[in-house]
Amino acid sequence: MLFFGGDYNPEQWPEEVWAEDVALMRQAGVTIVSLGVFAWSHLEPEEGRFDFGWLDQIMDQLHAGGIKVALATPTASPPPWFTLAHPEGLPVTADGVRLTHGSRDTYCVSAPAYRAAARGIAGELAARYARHPALALWHVHNEYGTDCRCDLTATAFRGWLQKRHGDLDTLNDAWTTAFWSQRYSDWAQIMPPRATQYLPNPAQVLDFRRFLSDELLGAYVEQRDLLRAANPDIPVTTNFVQGGWVSVDHARWASEMDLVAVDHYPAAADRNAEAETAFGGDLARGWAGGGEWLLMETGPNLIYTPGRMHAKEPGRLTRHSLNYLARGSRGAMYFQWRQPRGGAELFHSALVPHAGPDSPVFREAVGLGRTLKALDGQVTAPVPAQVAIAWDAPSWWALQGGGLPAADIDYLGAVQQAHRALWTSGVATDFVFPGRDGFAAGLSAYKIIVLPHLYLVSDEVAAALRDFVASGGHLVTGHLSGIADPAGRIRLGGYPGAFRDFLGVRVVEWRPLPIGTTIALDNGDQGVRWSERVETAGAETLVRYAGDVLAGAPAITRHRHGAGTAWYVSPGLDDDALRRLLDRVATEAGVPPVLPGLPPHVEAVRRGDLVFLFNHGETPGTVPLPAPATNAITRRPLSESVTVPPGGTMAIELESRSDAGCPAG
Repeated sequence: MLFFGGDYNPEQWPEEVWAEDVALMRQAGVTIVSLGVFAWSHLEPEEGRFDFGWLDQIMDQLHAGGIKVALATPTASPPPWFTLAHPEGLPVTADGVRLTHGSRDTYCVSAPAYRAAARGIAGELAARYARHPALALWHVHNEYGTDCRCDLTATAFRGWLQKRHGDLDTLNDAWTTAFWSQRYSDWAQIMPPRATQYLPNPAQVLDFRRFLSDELLGAYVEQRDLLRAANPDIPVTTNFVQGGWVSVDHARWASEMDLVAVDHYPAAADRNAEAETAFGGDLARGWAGGGEWLLMETGPNLIYTPGRMHAKEPGRLTRHSLNYLARGSRGAMYFQWRQPRGGAELFHSALVPHAGPDSPVFREAVGLGRTLKALDGQVTAPVPAQVAIAWDAPSWWALQGGGLPAADIDYLGAVQQAHRALWTSGVATDFVFPGRDGFAAGLSAYKIIVLPHLYLVSDEVAAALRDFVASGGHLVTGHLSGIADPAGRIRLGGYPGAFRDFLGVRVVEWRPLPIGTTIALDNGDQGVRWSERVETAGAETLVRYAGDVLAGAPAITRHRHGAGTAWYVSPGLDDDALRRLLDRVATEAGVPPVLPGLPPHVEAVRRGDLVFLFNHGETPGTVPLPAPATNAITRRPLSESVTVPPGGTMAIELESRSDAGCPAG
């Protein structure tokens, strides 16, 4: 079954609306809805007193309508009675301010009372609904990532540090506490990073984010185990959310999920929204180890740009949804089903907006439901890729700190730019995770590895990447990669310390560019944001700096190491320059696009013998087909080429033939 539906909140509506909702869901072809995500105060209106009558009723109605349920534990939003009885369960900010009840995510994950209450409601739900015929998935919590700096957190942090470092001498060395007289002589002296006079210790901040990831995971596992024990046949997940504020290492969490599920909301209104959709889908598939995952939330009819809500153009809901499907999702789910009349998110995107079902978004959802029904059973193959980008949450966290050479260092932006360059060229891309078990062995599946801002690197990861190149791979990296060990201590002798030997370069000086300025390169491109003084140590110089005091110095280099090639990109590049460089690397590595000859505004994604085509432009796009093909939705045969209308999508099934000529990557 392909999942199609959204977050449903019947507790926000009178009962007479419920029957209408189920009828509309059937009309749209909805197969599953999330229930109960923020319903704790309705399910447990007083401590220990539960009211499941309304949930029984709607679960039964959905089952009668043929609609499955992803039943959530509501622990992301504790009820008023809990915070009144347990004020220590409210989070404390880095400034020492204890927050008050009045929003979601207002809890301290290290508070014993909160953890006990969360287990309590999860256990009650498990006991009552584990065998309900509508239940298809457990959805634990919502978007884990809440931060707290209270004394309870401090105690838990110290315990985590003792397990990680063993003794204070080891911790003092890892944190370089000799700097600014920070050496600790007793575990009780260590606190979470709180507001301080000047810059905090970056290693302390980094370890705290690692701790939060593990502490939140522990809270998830407690609930998951209760739910599994009640019925091992029902998969359990939580919805990953991405953001600079999220102290969750999703690559490490993924092995604890029965199904990786993500929330993804593109933030651009222009074609970059399509690039963001592709990025989010590929990253989620990487977290899932290359297998299936689930889009748990996205906005059906709105894109949230900074300070604005942008209404999606006709066809964009379908195009985005099928793009996630093409990249490995088991379907498409949305926040939310029905737009609320009040509350903090009363203008949030919804499948049934304030205008009701007689609206563009609902009509498009009905069409999408028919398309997904036609594709059900056909979208099962993996997504092949010969290129991978490294993603490392701790490196992101480290590069968010203070005291760095430039204030505009943007880890996420660098990773997204690398992905966007490959996406623009039509090259299928995976993600790999240096902190995950099996990282070294998994590299052999790829011809190209790209390392944007891989700041923290262990000796083991450096050795794996060195071996990848020596075995014939192409590796592309640049400034801010290979700089520090996992504790954030700089690797001495010149940048990029972990990779100097197989890159054949040594960087002796960083020269970040003033904001808004560029530096000329001798191939006609402009360096942006960053420049460096690079010395070659065996590498071939491909491009030199042509301006400023660096004129004539190496800017982009290539170095043969064993049977492979390592490329170093010293300056920041704009999108076009980076795309041209990665095109060159792909050509030398023998990596073709998914389909050759595509119009510039048409995207192709392949899953087995299925190829999805997406026209992101305003004119028709004609695509030559490399083999006999069938329209996967209508089952009609296709000619030697197909034309995708502006804003349109098409799913085609290629005839599986060894001589068909369709590239595997």
